[in-house]
Amino acid sequence: MRVLVVGSRGMLGTDLVGALEPLGEAAGLDLPELDITIPEQCRSAIAELRPAVVLNAAALTDVDYCESHSQEAFRINAEGAGNLARAAAHAGAHFVHYSTDYVFDGRSPEAFREEDNPAPLSVYGRSKLRGEELVRSLCPEGLILRTSWLFGPHGRNFIRTIVSAARRGRRLRVVDDQRGSPSYTRDLAAYTRRLVECQCQGIYHVTNAGSCTWYELALNVLTWAGLEGTEVEAVTTAEFPRPAPRPANSVLAGARLQKEGFPPLRHWTAAAEEYVRTFL
Repeated sequence: MRVLVVGSRGMLGTDLVGALEPLGEAAGLDLPELDITIPEQCRSAIAELRPAVVLNAAALTDVDYCESHSQEAFRINAEGAGNLARAAAHAGAHFVHYSTDYVFDGRSPEAFREEDNPAPLSVYGRSKLRGEELVRSLCPEGLILRTSWLFGPHGRNFIRTIVSAARRGRRLRVVDDQRGSPSYTRDLAAYTRRLVECQCQGIYHVTNAGSCTWYELALNVLTWAGLEGTEVEAVTTAEFPRPAPRPANSVLAGARLQKEGFPPLRHWTAAAEEYVRTFL
């Protein structure tokens, strides 16, 4: 079985290529050879490679940048996803798309389930939700995986930023009133293979187990990195304003995985500690 990973040089995409190789030939495409905002490029790439499965890990993920560049965000995260979904459907390929916890408003005290109504607060969240809608309309049998707070060895992420700043001796201020589930790209990639093998369809929430605030994550990371002496101040969202609003609670409940008998991913602390000790 031939698999195509789009966005293959990104943090998630790089791990996807490796994780999916056991399924057969895993090919990867990214900028500049494939621009998902150009429909013709999507059609020609998929027609030429003839994959059985197309995975879209390409996205504009800088949440604050998206807030002031809404047209670009929707062109990539929404229209680009639609272009790929349409091309995959035309070729008869199974389509897998990645979305985000930021499609929710964070106002519920409970973890969000797949059937909960999205209500994104930011341009990034709205663009990703529109991408979901296009994928569902163009590929009704496709697979949409919502995930959150990604970290991994192949790109920028919060954990790497915290360790780098601490090693430079910087005093840190970290938000302590936003809660989510840190998720390791290697774990997500391996779990994606499982879901593809089972021919899953529809929306699933896939994150590492457990949850924390950014502040709690930072404290754990600094301990694992041997940087416990770093001064870290817990602050509120109001004290640390950003251009794009964030949900206070973006924890995703893996309700469908549990209902269908899939095992949970390992706890985020085990995954994050492994990442810090191995790569940082």
